[in-house]
Order: sequence, then structure tokens, then C-alpha cells
Amino acid sequence: MLDPPTVWSIGGDIPPPIDHTLLIAVDAGNTHTVVGLFDGDRLVDRWRIATNAARTSDEHALLVGQFLAQHGAGFGHVSGLVVSSTVPRLTAVLRTLAERYLSVTPVVLEPGTRSGIPILYDNPRQVGPDRIANAVAAWEGYGGPTIMVDFGTATTVDAISAKGEYLGGAILPGIEISLDALFARAAALSWVELVTPKRVIGKTTAESVQSGVLYGFASAVDGLVERFQAELGPCTVVSTGGLAELMTPLSATIAHHEPDLTLQGLRLIHAMNCP
Repeated sequence: MLDPPTVWSIGGDIPPPIDHTLLIAVDAGNTHTVVGLFDGDRLVDRWRIATNAARTSDEHALLVGQFLAQHGAGFGHVSGLVVSSTVPRLTAVLRTLAERYLSVTPVVLEPGTRSGIPILYDNPRQVGPDRIANAVAAWEGYGGPTIMVDFGTATTVDAISAKGEYLGGAILPGIEISLDALFARAAALSWVELVTPKRVIGKTTAESVQSGVLYGFASAVDGLVERFQAELGPCTVVSTGGLAELMTPLSATIAHHEPDLTLQGLRLIHAMNCP
């Protein structure tokens, strides 16, 4: 087992070396990139940074090296890198990082990568890798049929069958994207904090926006889930994504919140491709 996270001050003592072999999982989305550190099947830590496709492999390596140092580890303790990326330029940067700093060939979730999940999309190449990773983890944890709701840059609602097949799903504009569009087009409105309002019927403009966005999106998701279940029958419903912790209590259909669903799916996919 790794020691608990330790923050090492600049110029302080260097942490003692460890003997673990670690896996780094990277979920690179359009807005945020989440980096997970696994010791076996245990998620030791995770970090969220802004996605920046202009950042070089050396700059990413500096960040990853600092993350590893929090656990007394370095590049030499890492035996694998697995990547889900919706940003092609960043995918190339992470490949370079893996080869130069980790001396490993990364597993990139893309067409041809084993996932163990049949993809029943008309064109499987169009399915985002994060959606596939979510399906892999949900199938492993809950079986099927299961519905995954991912509150990210886009809000996605996806389904896997009782046989473990990825069936497809629905894509909505993300909550923050919707707010950006609203404030860009409505000059009288200004940005509000995304917190649950005290009441559904807002008494201020800020409360009214919060109510409309949060309860509105929760109702939209619930409506989609109910329509999915009309086709599939009763399903387990799981949420994930950056805003899932905020949105899950507002939903009437989401039963489970798994903040690390995508990272866990990437770990499983790495194991399939690098046994």
C-alpha cells in the first residue's frame, strides 16, 4: 500500500523511493483533464486540470511528475499509461510523454482497442472514448441493463444492455456550455454560482437562473432516463462527470454516483490490452 498523500515543500527533503508499479489513467475532455493514479486496482489519487491542447509534452510531464511526487513516486515507478481523449492534439502529446518520460507504449482508447464491450452504434468510430470507458466500468460494477449519465462538457446519457452491449445514447449541451450561451446572448444577466437554490421558484434573478439550469437539466435527464427505460425496461442508473455530485441529488432517477467511473473503465481497458 502507498503512504497517504504528502505535500513536499520546495527545497525540502526528497521522499524515499517506493517499490510499487503504478498505472496512470488520463481522461482528457474538452474542458478538463482528469489524471488518475492506480496501484493495482486501487485508485490512489486523482487530479483535475484545465485541458490545454497548447501545452507541450514536457509541460504535461512536469505536472504529472509533481502529482507523482505527492506520493513519493516518480516516472520510474509507472509501468503503464492509458488514455481517453476527445482532443486529438492532446492525444499526440500524451503519446510523446509516455514514450519519452515513462518509456512505455500507451494504451489509447480508440478504434481497434479492446474494450470487451460490443459497440452497437451504426458507426462505432463515432462513439466518444469516454462513453466507452464509462460503459466498461458500469458493466463491471453493475451489470446490465444500465444507464450512464455523464455531466461533463456535454451531458451524455448512454445505455448498455443486459448482455453487456453498448447500445447508444443521447447527447445534450453541457450545463456550463448552456450558461455560457445564456449569458452571451442576454446582456441583462450575469454569471451565477452553480449551487442548488433555496427554492424552485426563484425570488432573485440569480436564484431563477440556478433553478432553471439545475432543476431543468435534472428534469431533462430524468425524462430521457424514463424514455430509455420504456425501451429497455428497468435499469440501474449511474452518474459521473465533473458536475455529477451537484446534479445527482436533484435527479429522481439516478441511483448511484460514481465520480471515478471513467478512470475505472480506463484501468479495466488497460488490463485487457496489457495483461
